[in-house]
Amino acid sequence: MTEKLYRPNVGIMVINKNGKVFAAHRADTREKAWQMPQGGIDGNEEPLDAAKRELFEETGIKSVTLVAESKECFFYDFPSDVKFISEKKKTFAGQKQKWFLFLFEGKESEIDLDRPHREFNDWRWEDAENMPKLIVEFKKAVYEKVVEEFLPFIDAYRS
Repeated sequence: MTEKLYRPNVGIMVINKNGKVFAAHRADTREKAWQMPQGGIDGNEEPLDAAKRELFEETGIKSVTLVAESKECFFYDFPSDVKFISEKKKTFAGQKQKWFLFLFEGKESEIDLDRPHREFNDWRWEDAENMPKLIVEFKKAVYEKVVEEFLPFIDAYRS
């Protein structure tokens, strides 16, 4: 039996000063596809560096402070019917994600989804507890674990 190969990846939860989570709608679908930024780790890149890079590449956000990181990595498998833009992703069974929680400290005008290789077409601030309801089904369990782990930190910012 061969062991599944998972793509090294980071997930990024950004909260504002009221403890609301940045949620973005994927540009490649009209279906239920609100999610938090995420992306691959390049070569020997450190996960935290990958998280900051991916966050900027996907959203234009730079003004963040690290609040927490997940104690472990979370895994999810790609469904058999998923369509890939990248040929590279086809070689993986799914993704292995290290998650980071950042506090957004900039102005909302910094958020710019009109990026090269645009991933998102809309965004909003959302309650953390709603995030698992907004994500595609195959990522739901990961979102539930991430919210559970980061909720004590988020609660500290809620007014």
